Amino acid sequence: MTTQNIPQQSPSWQGWQLTDSTAQAYERFLVPAIFAPWGRELLRSADPAPDARVLDVACGTGVMARIAAERLNADAEITGVDVNPDMIAVARAVAPERAEPITFVVGDACSLGLPGADFDTVLCQQALQFFDDRHAALSEMRRVLVPGGRVALSVLRPLSHNAAYRHFADALDHHAGPDAGAMMRSPFANLAVDDLRDLMRGAGFARVAVRIAVTSVRYPSVAEMVRQETVSSPLAAHVDGLGDVTRAALIEETGHLLADQLDDDGVVLPVQTYLATAERPALG
Repeated sequence: MTTQNIPQQSPSWQGWQLTDSTAQAYERFLVPAIFAPWGRELLRSADPAPDARVLDVACGTGVMARIAAERLNADAEITGVDVNPDMIAVARAVAPERAEPITFVVGDACSLGLPGADFDTVLCQQALQFFDDRHAALSEMRRVLVPGGRVALSVLRPLSHNAAYRHFADALDHHAGPDAGAMMRSPFANLAVDDLRDLMRGAGFARVAVRIAVTSVRYPSVAEMVRQETVSSPLAAHVDGLGDVTRAALIEETGHLLADQLDDDGVVLPVQTYLATAERPALG
């Protein structure tokens, strides 16, 4: 596997960077519950060839790269890039052995530092909303694609379409402070379908298609939901220091707000996200 140091991401992205232990919790909890099932749908949207050269932008702990490795030929070339060295360390630790090892790179999505026209498929799962310069990131994705190459990305819809997480953010406001609530709201970009389509076209992509996917996330209890969502994200910094009484109040209010989502198996959170695909023009 190759290591490459590339300039670091902007300050707002740094706000969502995870420490080593949090990156491990992200891989343990959020990947199987959320990012692996969503990632399989994203890869189906991309529909790469069996021998494709694939780049996973903002790869985190490498879940999209691993999903691609499961589907593609053993000698398909797969690369993951992420600004966070701790996430990359976990990605390397859990990467499967294969004929062509997955390459993980420490780097900035807005300035990839990778050769142009070097990949057939670019994937980006739930990261575009965090980039300060979305145009630069999308332009980089187009640049590294071969002419006719395909990008597939996902972005959560606004909180107006994801009420369960809005309720959780409200409870965090009350018990962990406004910074915690703002942190929970930040993955839900204020983008309409037309906004995302225009962003991709503005970065030079053609044949842009955006569709809305409706899925769900399930936890065995509200308490476990609060625990997993916090230990696996920057929320840990806001929630870890709460006393037992305050933490219990956070769980109680969250459960009250999510009462309509409770069933005999725990709590289920309906989620709406965008899935977008596009191509680099043959002459672009």
